[in-house]
Amino acid sequence: MTLVSFFSFPSKPLIMALSNSSWRPPQPSFFLVGIPGLEESQHWIALPMGILYLLALVGNVTILFIIWMDSSLHQPMYLFLSMLAAIDLVLASSTAPKALAVLLVHAHEIGYTVCLIQMFFIHAFSSMESGVLVAMALDRYVAICHPLHHSTILHPGVIGRIGMAVLVRGILLLIPFPILLRKLIFCQATVIGHAYCEHMAVVKLACSATTVNQAYGLTVALLVIGLDVLAIGVSYARILQAVLKVPGSEARLKAFGTCGSHVCVILIFYVPGIFSFLTHRFGHHVPHHVHVLLATLYLLVPPALNPLVYGVKTQQIRQRVLGVFTQKN
Repeated sequence: MTLVSFFSFPSKPLIMALSNSSWRPPQPSFFLVGIPGLEESQHWIALPMGILYLLALVGNVTILFIIWMDSSLHQPMYLFLSMLAAIDLVLASSTAPKALAVLLVHAHEIGYTVCLIQMFFIHAFSSMESGVLVAMALDRYVAICHPLHHSTILHPGVIGRIGMAVLVRGILLLIPFPILLRKLIFCQATVIGHAYCEHMAVVKLACSATTVNQAYGLTVALLVIGLDVLAIGVSYARILQAVLKVPGSEARLKAFGTCGSHVCVILIFYVPGIFSFLTHRFGHHVPHHVHVLLATLYLLVPPALNPLVYGVKTQQIRQRVLGVFTQKN
């Protein structure tokens, strides 16, 4: 082995020795590419991304303000909606500013610790959003199947405990991500082919063993998505069963109408996420820039569209928004 080859790439025994010792090399900064393969047109991609982020900010802040100001909206459905809006604000703000900086002003470098923090916030709040969607499905189930006991079953204390459980689950499941990553050694290129610090993209850069990281990441994804989709499916199966027993088509349509906005939000969140997950795992012939675009839009489209869906579908919020604009004019 020549001196050049020795210093350019550590041998496997050396990597294992470094992994088992208490010494660690300085943690590197990472280089975010943005959208690989589309570097020449990234400023055009930033335009719709910026619009989505602006919609997410304005829409979710409006939802939170209206629910906070209007005491008649302090009901289970709207309290869960306020949780969703707060999570969407954090999720979009964890992704969009750095991604836009990369695409517009070529601010590609991101510090090691900042990268881990961004990764934790993105994945943790994605898990929390999924948990809130389950809680909203439970609310719709109680409202349709047990309407007389809705306020007693889902009283503010229960809603608070559900919100706390969603928060704690997201933190506990995702806090091992940065902890496990800190144990890895990065001795090759630290170029991330993404517009943000995506977990598996960072793991693949390590030159030490990553089996635990990959296994835990897959376990969390399957656990969160699998259990949450199952819980939502069971809730809506029970709702469908109850609605079909209601006499009269008008009553059935009214019952289904109460679920319309929530079903739209579920589809907006899970369909792009599952599609992105499947293409990442099995779509080996899909161009890499398509993977990156899907993964980025998955974090920005739901926060941008959720307020619009609830604003259009929910009469009380729509009337409150129109009232605010009428007073201003």
